[in-house]
Amino acid sequence: MAETDPEVREVPFETPYPDYDVLGKWDSPSYNDATRRVVADRLHNVPERRFFDDETFALLRAVIDAILPQQDRTERDRIKVEAWIDEMLYTNKSDGTHYAGTPSRREVWTRGLAGIEHETQRRHGKGFRELSFQEQHALLKCLDEGEADPDAWHGIDAKSFFRGHLLKESVKIYYAHPYAWDEMGFGGPAAPRGYLRLGPDDRDPWEAREDRAPQKIRGLP
Repeated sequence: MAETDPEVREVPFETPYPDYDVLGKWDSPSYNDATRRVVADRLHNVPERRFFDDETFALLRAVIDAILPQQDRTERDRIKVEAWIDEMLYTNKSDGTHYAGTPSRREVWTRGLAGIEHETQRRHGKGFRELSFQEQHALLKCLDEGEADPDAWHGIDAKSFFRGHLLKESVKIYYAHPYAWDEMGFGGPAAPRGYLRLGPDDRDPWEAREDRAPQKIRGLP
């Protein structure tokens, strides 16, 4: 993107756990074979694009990068949230929740992303991927506040799509990844070792300790 937001793009994200490596526990009692298989799958088996076409998939990635910026990561280390959303829709997996009177999950995502692109064209005369980072944030903030052209969303609510689908799924997928565990000092699944010290400011001896206060929280300001 041509322009940068000085409050976001020029301030590098700094985790309070700079030396923490959850994968360093690979052979420790923190993991059993089942846990290792799950973690390895998330690391090495990123799904191929199969549901969205190339253009819509690129749009989805741009929107997610505006919500969860990863400019501090190389392409190799970037958590590819859009790939797992595409896989979720291709396999048509559901969490069992469906609101009466709403389209299918696949249709909601298709209409929702088309609505974002329409809203961008209506306001800026260009596509979402062409906007500056600051403009992208401003547009997503409008959606979050329900400020959208209802005719472009074909029966779905822009605010509900942004919060209940796009934001919810993106954050859920992102923080299920080991790279995200490192930055928040999370030791991974509780099986088989478990977490024993659960009180305020309590830590098990093998848990991460903060080296510094976070300078910037990843995500929308």
